[in-house]
Amino acid sequence: MILFLSIGTLSFAQVDELTPEEQAYRDSITALNLENEAIAKSQEAYNRGIELFSKKKYAQSIEEFRKSIQLDPNFTAAYYNKGVAENEVEKFNDGVKTLTRLIELKPAYSKAYFQRGRSYQGLNDYLKAEEDYDKSIKLDGNNPKAYYNYATLRFLQQDYDGAIQKFSKTIQLDESFVNAYNDRGSSHRMKGDYSKALADYETAIRKNPQMAFVLNNIGTTKSKMKDYTGALAAFNRAISIDANFHLAYNNRGVVQMNQGRLDDAAKDFNKALGIKSDYSPAAANLSGIHFKKKEYKKALEWGNKAVKMDKENAAAYVNRGMAKEMTRDMDGACEDWLKAKELGSETGKNYYAGNCGN
Repeated sequence: MILFLSIGTLSFAQVDELTPEEQAYRDSITALNLENEAIAKSQEAYNRGIELFSKKKYAQSIEEFRKSIQLDPNFTAAYYNKGVAENEVEKFNDGVKTLTRLIELKPAYSKAYFQRGRSYQGLNDYLKAEEDYDKSIKLDGNNPKAYYNYATLRFLQQDYDGAIQKFSKTIQLDESFVNAYNDRGSSHRMKGDYSKALADYETAIRKNPQMAFVLNNIGTTKSKMKDYTGALAAFNRAISIDANFHLAYNNRGVVQMNQGRLDDAAKDFNKALGIKSDYSPAAANLSGIHFKKKEYKKALEWGNKAVKMDKENAAAYVNRGMAKEMTRDMDGACEDWLKAKELGSETGKNYYAGNCGN
């Protein structure tokens, strides 16, 4: 008799030939191989997402992170970066969902709370944003960005003392955080403490001399302090850094108008409108220029333009009301001053009370 010997490993070709132990072993090996393959593909998708994110191709990166998560639902880094990318493209609702799932997987991850706070802040849900920033700070008290974002929420809610406290903590943790100096300065300015505001702005500009918006803030603060020479110098520096900074042109125009240099002021207001054609404050200021020149019809035209650009611009209604008064439209003037009063203008309130009634 001739024997045919099979040399090699055990064959699993016939399922019904396996013992229960052999079947369980084979299933576990197959599952492990599939899992390893999924994890490898998940990592590949994640790496593509990171590369796209670094190129600021956020929408495409989100799709790669989504694929990565689908292949490996426990890949926390993919959730985190997906949430950050969603914040960058202002898909804040998606960001909340992504980061909430991450927090479920990793409850003590401070950065996840910070990023979800950003999502809530983008949705104007300040209460939930503050809760997340507070949680982030409790988990990691050394993240200056958490204090900074918390401070911006306090500022937006007109809690300037609270904002100052949080901006100060930001600066304590990171003395190079230039925006924190600027924004703390703005908090002081909103409280009417111009000397402290100016000190913070000047610290910010020393740390980064190329920040045109800080110079603009210096200019507006010096203007409030009646230091018009210093204000003009700051606006000039801002414009030298950013020739298309429409706010600086407008604000420089206001200073020149207050100094009686009406033609120079008009040039600045027109320049601001040339850069941003729907900038209502510049149009309202041109209305004021023409009023000062006793060119009342032109003042009315620019007042109309300013209101059309922004129906919430109280100064536009004040100036248009003045022009209407001088063109013998007293009813129209009173309507405009009443509207300005309703929008919170003290000047509109005084004009209405003095000329139209209570």
